[in-house]
Amino acid sequence: MQIEDKQAPRYAVVAAVQLSDVTDIEFEASLNELRELAKTLGYQVVRTFVQKRSSFDMTAYLGVGKRQEIRDFVNPAGEGEDADEVIPDPDAQEIEALLVDHEISPSQARNLEKEVGCEVMDRTMVILEIFHRNARSRAARAQVEIARLGYMAPRMREAAKLAGPQGRQRSGAGGRGGGESHTELDRRKIRDRIAELQQEIVAMDAERKTQRARRQDRQSQANVALVGYTNAGKSTLMRALTGSEVLVANKLFATLDTTVRTLHPESMPRVLVSDTVGFIKNLPHGLVASFKSTLDEALDAALLLHVIDASDPGFERQLEVTDTVLKEIEAHEVPRIRVFNKIDHVGDAAAQAACEAALREKYPDCVVMSARRPEEVARLHQIIVAFFQRDLIEAELFLPWSAQQLRRDIYANCQVLEESASDEGALFRVRAAPDAVMQLKEQFSQLA
Repeated sequence: MQIEDKQAPRYAVVAAVQLSDVTDIEFEASLNELRELAKTLGYQVVRTFVQKRSSFDMTAYLGVGKRQEIRDFVNPAGEGEDADEVIPDPDAQEIEALLVDHEISPSQARNLEKEVGCEVMDRTMVILEIFHRNARSRAARAQVEIARLGYMAPRMREAAKLAGPQGRQRSGAGGRGGGESHTELDRRKIRDRIAELQQEIVAMDAERKTQRARRQDRQSQANVALVGYTNAGKSTLMRALTGSEVLVANKLFATLDTTVRTLHPESMPRVLVSDTVGFIKNLPHGLVASFKSTLDEALDAALLLHVIDASDPGFERQLEVTDTVLKEIEAHEVPRIRVFNKIDHVGDAAAQAACEAALREKYPDCVVMSARRPEEVARLHQIIVAFFQRDLIEAELFLPWSAQQLRRDIYANCQVLEESASDEGALFRVRAAPDAVMQLKEQFSQLA
């Protein structure tokens, strides 16, 4: 289990514009999500500023009055009247960042930063920074860097404006001629670096496909992928189903790299369970594309466990987000079981029973559970095993005494129901996948 270092708190404020076509429920859900993202990034959100407008301000996202209100608070100058959070000790806190709940243009970010007097991070930048900090594998780090560089490239010009004349200085003789500005050089370096990283990812993809093919040659296609909204409890469920020590943290995007473990207790066929990066509303399209390889486990899986937070009032929005992303990566046709997790967070026993009844009425084939209740994990384990055993057949295999070293192949690929001996060898009555039985029979026939 990973232990997080305790750091001094960092303070931030959140700002968002509610457009006329966005409902209050949707707007508040998105704000809550951004506050959770801020928490993952290490910020304590001390206040939220909201504004209703028919469109974003083209100059600096927020209107003039709201920008002045934020500036007065950040610098500080007054407490305002619409604070969503209360500051325990205003004099002891320095606001380091303004987090904006939309992706804004480079010029809007630059103008807003100049006006409010602190760093401005839009929603995309916040998510990119979280991905950058949490990526562990070589592939995930490369994919994150591509997404970050792609985000930075169009913002180089605005950075040069902030830098002043030096940012526009030319490298040619006397500042004229065929030289390139620092900005142009930096953008060219970004393009070259992205191309280099893309080549590395292609090589890593080929290596990963080779490893996957070898793994599939050695075992059946019994692969399960956990998918769903970030922070729905996928890693906790993964740990419960496999008995493995995987990171469990109450943060968005705690898991970025795909983790693969064996279902425990082991079954026949042997089932592999993989955890994948969580989905989120308004995930930047570039990140969906760059993280497609981390979701390849969902494409390869024979079964998806779609994990949903039953205690979240907006879980239907979670369903929509996951369905959209699965369709985007062409995994929407893979068989799926909806698993409503965290039922223990709903309330008392009566509230949990009512919630479960409502879910089962609307989603008849769903599983309602808590990953922290062993008996409910065991029930899900049985459902998974039953799914992969539905196509198994019973057959008899005869193995001569001269080839008893092949017994392990039988036990590795089949569930042995009965074994009897004769003068010529051993007779096994087994349950296994048709392909596995055929391969073993062909292998044994060559011994005759």
